[in-house]
Amino acid sequence: MSSRRLLKAAEAIRAVVSMAILTELKDPRVKNVTVTYVEVAADMRSAKVHVSIMGNETQQNLTLRGLQNAAGYLQHLLSEKIDTRYTPRLLFQLDQGVKHSIAVAEILRGVLPAVPADVPIASADESPATDADTTDADTTDADADDADADDADADDADADDADLANGMGIDGKGSPTRET
Repeated sequence: MSSRRLLKAAEAIRAVVSMAILTELKDPRVKNVTVTYVEVAADMRSAKVHVSIMGNETQQNLTLRGLQNAAGYLQHLLSEKIDTRYTPRLLFQLDQGVKHSIAVAEILRGVLPAVPADVPIASADESPATDADTTDADTTDADADDADADDADADDADADDADLANGMGIDGKGSPTRET
């Protein structure tokens, strides 16, 4: 799925399906679901919807079964919102990425030494400073400059997000739009 067209279609499908699951589905089995990503086949006749489901294994299987049963209804909603030649057949697949990342974090927590609570943790962009290197006046000026830079970065990120959303045919509310 490397073409730009397929990536745009996958993002539009993800937006429509995730909003439909959140607002349209009334099945009590379908809860605590997050659509992580969508893989669209090259012919756009099928799409694998990867979902992350909170809960134990039985709750995950029950929710996955509910999603599979609602696939026809979700395809119908998809055909109304997205104008394509073929409406992709939706296949739901459980995404184990979150579960794996939690397992890796637990392993690392067991292997790495614990950090004492009284020792401050330096971030990656900070270097350890000594008293001879900085004074209080230098620190306050640097903090003010960092705050201004962070504000500028946040404004740039918001503009980039808006451009990305408009370029992908998705309006600011996450709904797909048809560009003419």
